[in-house]
Amino acid sequence: MDAVISKQDRHRGDGDHNVQKMRRISNVSWLASKRQVHKTLKNRVNGKIWKREEDDDDDEWSLPTRTKNSSKKVKLTPAFEFSKGNGIPKKRLNKRSSFVVVDLEGDSEDEVLEQACIMNIRARKRARTSDSEAVKRNHMYTRLENGDFANASLGTSSSSPSSASDMKSNGSSSRTRTMRNLKAKIEARPKCHQCMKNERKIVVPCKKCKSKIYCVQCIKQWYPQMTEEEIAEQCPYCRRNCNCNACLHSSGLIKTSKRDITDSEKIQHLKYLIKSLLPFLEQICEEQTQEMQIEASIQGSSPEIAENFCNNDERVYCNHCATSIVDLHRSCPKCAYELCLSCCHEIREGSLSSRAEMKFQYVDRGSDYMHGGDPLPFDFENAEDQGEPTVVLWNANDDGSISCAPKEMGGCGDCVLELRRILPMGCISELKKKARDLVGFDTERADSMCNNSEAGREMLRSAASREGSKDNYLYCPAMNDIQEVEELVHFQKHWVKGEPVIVRDALEVTTHLSWEPMVMWRALCENVDPETRANMSEVKAIDCLASCEVEISTCQFFKGYTEGRRYENFWPEMLKLKDWPPSDKFEDLLPRHCDEFISALPFQEYSDPKAGILNLAVKFPPDLLKPDMGPKTYIAYGTTEELGRGDSVTKLHCDMSDAVNILTHTSEVALSEEQQTAIQQLKRKHLAQDEKERLEQDKLDHHSIEQLSDCSGSWKEMGVSKIIETEKHPSQISEQLELSHNQPRGATLPGLPSEGETDNMCGALWDIFRREDVSKLEEYLRKHSMEFRHTYCSPVKQVVHPIHDQCFYLTSEHKKKLKEEFGIEPWTFEQRVGEAVFIPAGCPHQVRNLKSCTKVAVDFVSPENVQECLRLTKELRQLPKNHRAREDKLEIKKMIIYAIAEAIKDLEELIQ
Repeated sequence: MDAVISKQDRHRGDGDHNVQKMRRISNVSWLASKRQVHKTLKNRVNGKIWKREEDDDDDEWSLPTRTKNSSKKVKLTPAFEFSKGNGIPKKRLNKRSSFVVVDLEGDSEDEVLEQACIMNIRARKRARTSDSEAVKRNHMYTRLENGDFANASLGTSSSSPSSASDMKSNGSSSRTRTMRNLKAKIEARPKCHQCMKNERKIVVPCKKCKSKIYCVQCIKQWYPQMTEEEIAEQCPYCRRNCNCNACLHSSGLIKTSKRDITDSEKIQHLKYLIKSLLPFLEQICEEQTQEMQIEASIQGSSPEIAENFCNNDERVYCNHCATSIVDLHRSCPKCAYELCLSCCHEIREGSLSSRAEMKFQYVDRGSDYMHGGDPLPFDFENAEDQGEPTVVLWNANDDGSISCAPKEMGGCGDCVLELRRILPMGCISELKKKARDLVGFDTERADSMCNNSEAGREMLRSAASREGSKDNYLYCPAMNDIQEVEELVHFQKHWVKGEPVIVRDALEVTTHLSWEPMVMWRALCENVDPETRANMSEVKAIDCLASCEVEISTCQFFKGYTEGRRYENFWPEMLKLKDWPPSDKFEDLLPRHCDEFISALPFQEYSDPKAGILNLAVKFPPDLLKPDMGPKTYIAYGTTEELGRGDSVTKLHCDMSDAVNILTHTSEVALSEEQQTAIQQLKRKHLAQDEKERLEQDKLDHHSIEQLSDCSGSWKEMGVSKIIETEKHPSQISEQLELSHNQPRGATLPGLPSEGETDNMCGALWDIFRREDVSKLEEYLRKHSMEFRHTYCSPVKQVVHPIHDQCFYLTSEHKKKLKEEFGIEPWTFEQRVGEAVFIPAGCPHQVRNLKSCTKVAVDFVSPENVQECLRLTKELRQLPKNHRAREDKLEIKKMIIYAIAEAIKDLEELIQ
């Protein structure tokens, strides 16, 4: 019996052994390939050590070569034999040069995951093995429990579950340690400086700094204009044009000033500044002296003027004309109504205007109307009927005192306005005395800066064809030609006469930082708080067809910048961003781009927004609230063909200060033949709509009744084709002008590139009018206002101020009519990429984008144009209360006072 039991036990044991053997064979066959992969990858990971061999005679990396990028094993050449088991990063030598492209093979994120997967498989296999052993022990325990050896086997059977648990725990901890080691090895690898990722396979190390590397993916995406050879020779970080997030958020990486000014030049500039501003300071002083005399006659003695406390972060404005108040003014002790001295003078003379609010509103007549179709029904009553403004009497008292404004004008009408001051008593008169003492000697040298010079005739660009005029050519030097102090004299010669100046190749002297809109947007999103970043997902753009703001996804806007957008009828959709990013602190949000822009500014004595010695805007005390002078970025779509309606334009306007505008980037969007055909059809539709509305408007004019009786009867019979034959289509006139426009306008002089060579570089078409032509320009716009369209493509039926309304853009047809009727024309020229355009204050100008353009502009105030700034300030204070251009943002009188005070202080230090 015992023999039978023993035989059965042996048979059962052999069966268990065979089952376990089959299981092991199955496991081995299943894991064979995985083990081989794991072994290969393990050798690669253990051997991937980033190292370079230092050689005094050779800066090249001492790494093995390979012929192509692959994750497979590569047979090394005899020259690069290494000990077994030591894997290293591999490189490829470019056949055209000696730069090194390092291939960090096999340690990608996917491979790490693959290794982790293999380790999990091994752990599961060990767990199954331990479970099998536990099952075997439990079976033995069960078998022996029925025999004579139960007590002897009890200890063994009770300890087997504990052993299985320990094996699982050891396997898990081993797997955790291995994963931690793998992660540490991956993190220890060098990172791409651009994306800060270390799983890139192919990178390009810099041979100059020997510390920065850039992956090929980042080079292709963010530095398309640079080759791998150029990156290896000198990386973007060494070139100071790296656009990674860390570098874009840094300032002070480059020197922004082009030339160091000597002390003798500083003295010369400061004397010139003081002498130029002294007449305007005397006007301010005289105005205050007269008001103090009136106050003395009211009080019967020398007046004691109370101070009106004003914080440094506050501005004081006149409640009636919105002009900035710099010092003396009158204030109501009851309601704090404040009145500037100019309004006081007008009240005493009885010439104060009411400045009633504008009531005219443009009506949205639907999308079809904007594209030449029929308008939606609307109420004419609100659009036309404005009524006469209510006249409110506000007179001065017999003794010259002035009561508070009536309640209808925002005051209380009860109290007499008291004279108040903001600055210390007598500080302006003291400032005038110091200025006279300082410029009383050696004034001829200061004057000589603006003497006319005949030098630089070869640096001119023709921009007009006025008969009998000497200013048809604009001063247009190259950036490299204006680094000497003599060229500043040439600039001042043209600038003092109110002529624009164009400087070529302004970006050539910079580090060539990328001005791609997406680069700036990426930097902007990384440099703000999460709430602001969420708001950056959409932008408010201006639809040029409707002249209204629209909200659009930021990604969609920038996609349209390079690819274009269109309406359903194939008409190009033109969008533009104005004053972007939406903040007063461009330098805080985009510090690196701000430094790059300042370094590109020509004639930095004037244009530098931080340290321009002749820029009045930088003379404000640091703790005082300053006007926003920029820089600002303007990003807009554009097309070469003049559409006539919905063009990407900056409409005719006049800035209160001087400005310089640099075209930093363009992107051309080609129109398909299908779209061009649709555009021509829509233009004819627009023409029919223009003609129909003109005839309808003529019916309302009493002097055209007889002529309209014939035209109105034949309107329906004529049809659109007859109208086109009767009236010249604007595009026909544009085509006639296009022939002359495509020719070099006046032909550029020697030393300048010809028009044909720079077609790909042109981005914007500028029209700048002379100051002496402003009155005729305004007269033309008032006469032909109904021929222009503004908001919702509605005709301009109300004109408050033809230029400050900013609702006109003169097409080629209108510029031709302007010259025929009034004999004036603007300076017209195309701005190329990298060109800086200086626009003097007081010169009306308009711009049309020929391509998608990115421009950066900054305002400044030069001593030569202070008179124009004051004139514009007087114009703006006469506008209605709700006019868009009415606010005195420049504060020119305050700027004059602080500029002279700062110049006197600096000059005294230099002289001593």
